[in-house]
Amino acid sequence: MKISSSHIIALLLILLITWTFVSAPLPLEDARGSASIPIEDVFRVIAKENDIVRTLYTKSIVGQGKKAGLKFDEDWENADIQAGPLPALFLAKAASNIDINPVELDLFLGSHQPITPTNSFEGIQIEKFESLLSTKEPVFYKDPNSGIETAMFPDFASAMACVTCHNEHPDSPKTDWVKDEVMGATTWSYPKSMVTEEEFISIISAVRASFEFAYLSYLTEIETFDRKPEIGTQWPSAESYSIPDLDTFMSKFRSAADSATLNQLLSSK
Repeated sequence: MKISSSHIIALLLILLITWTFVSAPLPLEDARGSASIPIEDVFRVIAKENDIVRTLYTKSIVGQGKKAGLKFDEDWENADIQAGPLPALFLAKAASNIDINPVELDLFLGSHQPITPTNSFEGIQIEKFESLLSTKEPVFYKDPNSGIETAMFPDFASAMACVTCHNEHPDSPKTDWVKDEVMGATTWSYPKSMVTEEEFISIISAVRASFEFAYLSYLTEIETFDRKPEIGTQWPSAESYSIPDLDTFMSKFRSAADSATLNQLLSSK
């Protein structure tokens, strides 16, 4: 399903005007198509949007959903499991959609104490994560083997639901996680150090489309439940066995992400 084009185009036109007049240097008609936006700034934008959608899903869907009686499970896509994805698996679903998008962006969800071995850091990722772990700050680097531009952002245990889930999981190598501890990192990769305005739009669109894909996957799974929550404009709570529809969920995400993205670009200059 496509993102609401009128909404995102309006936002991005504002962002492009901001970029043109704040950074720079060329007339608008000449700047179009020129590679003038540092990929580090783009990484910061999409990392912030990733944080926003993860927080929204974790607190408003998983946290409140459990109070309503909804279930969330690591095997949520199995035919005999009637549950939604845990927060990390929601983002993993989004990452799988990014992987098949021609935009050439890549998202890896890794940890130094992974429940799933495939989420372990390898090679230079280990070294860079150690740096991130000590500073709690993002790390930006060019992969020495592939030449790919890479950004690693700390993944904090921002909700007790994440802490409890990891501490109680039978396969967890660490069972004493505490709230706000760094549990791993989200790692973004892109082949260029600078991007054009058009590439910037494509990257943002791909990331937002991946969030839509992940949430729509959950809504599709709900259709297989014996006891289906009401899907509409209501959010789950102890008094409401319901789940917001795609438009409602994404509208709430965009209301937070649009201003955050603009502020991120302004603060980067």
